[in-house]
Amino acid sequence: MGYSGGIIPFNRPFMTGHETTYILEAHTNGQLAGNGPFTHRCHGWLEQYTGCKKALLTHSCTGALEMAALLLDLEPGDEVIMPSYTFVSTANAFVLRGAVPVFVDIRSDTLNIDETLIEGAITARTRAICVVHYAGVACDMNAIMAVAEKHGLAVVEDAAQAVMSSYQGRSLGGIGHLAAFSFHETKNVIAGEGGALLVNDERFVERAEIIWEKGTNRSSFFRGEVDKYTWIDLGSSFLPGELTAAFLWAQLEHAEEITTRRIAIWQQYHAAFASFEADGHVRRPLIPEGCAANAHMYYLLFPSLSERTSFIRAMRDDGIHTVFHYVPLHTSPAGQRFCRAHGAMRHTQDLADRIVRLPLWPGLEPYLDRVINCAQRYLG
Repeated sequence: MGYSGGIIPFNRPFMTGHETTYILEAHTNGQLAGNGPFTHRCHGWLEQYTGCKKALLTHSCTGALEMAALLLDLEPGDEVIMPSYTFVSTANAFVLRGAVPVFVDIRSDTLNIDETLIEGAITARTRAICVVHYAGVACDMNAIMAVAEKHGLAVVEDAAQAVMSSYQGRSLGGIGHLAAFSFHETKNVIAGEGGALLVNDERFVERAEIIWEKGTNRSSFFRGEVDKYTWIDLGSSFLPGELTAAFLWAQLEHAEEITTRRIAIWQQYHAAFASFEADGHVRRPLIPEGCAANAHMYYLLFPSLSERTSFIRAMRDDGIHTVFHYVPLHTSPAGQRFCRAHGAMRHTQDLADRIVRLPLWPGLEPYLDRVINCAQRYLG
């Protein structure tokens, strides 16, 4: 598909070329339900790459977060600290257990949760901290884990955007007690829809598998550890089908290549807008020292909402699809009903109003100059 004279989309799902081959192989194997050979390959890759104790594929990152909430045994009224600048699933997973998301503001540099505000939001009902690695850039995990240890709290990494990112040499998703990845088609490594729960705390491993298998000890049965399987705990149908796992395996095999291509595009954007940042027209993304990001997205921050709106309109008129991002959860009807904010959300609201995300996907390379030239023409 060419875009030289047509619309350049914000995202286009990337195919490695092996997806259909592996899907056919899964069909030939005679198992289409989940937890088959391709599922096991994906689990092994995730465990080796992140260093987690246990990886479990899920039908979505939302499902993985819901599993995390179940594992934490949250009760009505318990509180979970998180940013408001995130996707609804981050909060919804805990609200479904009766817990109350408590929002704190984000940092102005990375758009991640402000680690210096977390301790002030802790109450007698706080049970966990859920961090979001925005744009695949790590939160300050050393500071966050220290606060969690001091107060006896669990840490859940919403690493939906962070596959192949790291913090001080450690894979994101492998640091908190629990973590969730996304393989949605808008992410770097995809399965159409899909996700994974990563368990880093040994205490949760056995129960995570039970919850994953609809609350049964079915996995233990198939390993020959019990002579029958039965319902023993809460759970649900979190497994994806084997066709989804087959597709994902084709992506994981090429995860390094995909990341390298995305980083190259990110770096071209970054160089192209350096002078415009120096002149105060826009602000570019910042990656703190010690963080290695996966180039999940490239964004620009404009001085005002009106300038952002004008830029998106101008790019659309030139046939280029650019988008903003989250509506902060604390401003939403459900957010006001189920959650509460601790302190002012000054950066959250301000940055949400000014951000624009540019197209970024493997295959964009032949059209990248066109995107950059159109953006520079507007900014100039």
